[in-house]
Amino acid sequence: MAYWQWGDDGAGHVIVCVHGLSRQGRDFDVLAQFLLDRATDPLRVVCVDVAGRGRSDWLKDPMGYQPPQYVADILAMLTQLHRQAPITVLDWIGTSMGGLIGMAVCGTRELAQATDKGPAPLPVAVRALVLNDVGPVIQWQALQRIGTYLGNTGRFQTVQQAADAMWAISTSFGPHTPAQWLALSQAMVRQLPEGGWTLHYDPAIAVPFRNLSEESAAQGEAALWQLFDRIQARTLILRGAQSDLLSPETALAMTRRGPRARLIEFEGVGHAPTLIADNQVEAVASFLLGQSDHEKPDSGAT
Repeated sequence: MAYWQWGDDGAGHVIVCVHGLSRQGRDFDVLAQFLLDRATDPLRVVCVDVAGRGRSDWLKDPMGYQPPQYVADILAMLTQLHRQAPITVLDWIGTSMGGLIGMAVCGTRELAQATDKGPAPLPVAVRALVLNDVGPVIQWQALQRIGTYLGNTGRFQTVQQAADAMWAISTSFGPHTPAQWLALSQAMVRQLPEGGWTLHYDPAIAVPFRNLSEESAAQGEAALWQLFDRIQARTLILRGAQSDLLSPETALAMTRRGPRARLIEFEGVGHAPTLIADNQVEAVASFLLGQSDHEKPDSGAT
């Protein structure tokens, strides 16, 4: 599994950024640089390419493209990073799928401690969690929309042509300048040996997604709520005000149960905020870096 690291590779404060279903770690370039510019203490920002995306290897069995595998991979990465330089403060930013993985990482740790099932697999507890347009209830209509294009990696003559094709299915991300969108798109494509470009992910990530039914999605909600309710990390929800994936009702419920998350909505944006706009990166930076040291809870090292 590949990841992109920003900042001080010896810093004890680590922020892990995990992307959406068909995206990759370079989505966080702007946010990572903004966080480093804002930080007053040494900081490492680690932006993952989840298996099958970006520079990471593709899985032999496409049914492995599911959260349990992703969680295991990232826990292994964190163990490796902890060996390289001890992690003392761990924060998590997850967009869509990356948020679900974050909920699983946080909630599974708390469940393991509550049921005395052995030491938690994290080097330290997640201190602060940012869930970008995702929650325990995912609207079925949004999944159907995503299913219309997931796995269709295409072939394009130029990067700009690929960027234009991606914009056609990504207008819900909200306003972007042509330069911003091209920058987001460049890491989303890879060059083909025979010429041309294609999207930089394994088309087989769509296999388990297409096996999902409305009934099985609904059945998973109870498990996700259980994970969410056990989260101890300070939690921020970012929601596109026009999101079709995270409903206003679910977002509001997340502020009233579990970690009692703080909610910020962005007008003119659907699913999902790209964390490039000034107000979006400022919201994240203020939440993660705006508190004083005495407000930081114990790291819970194990």
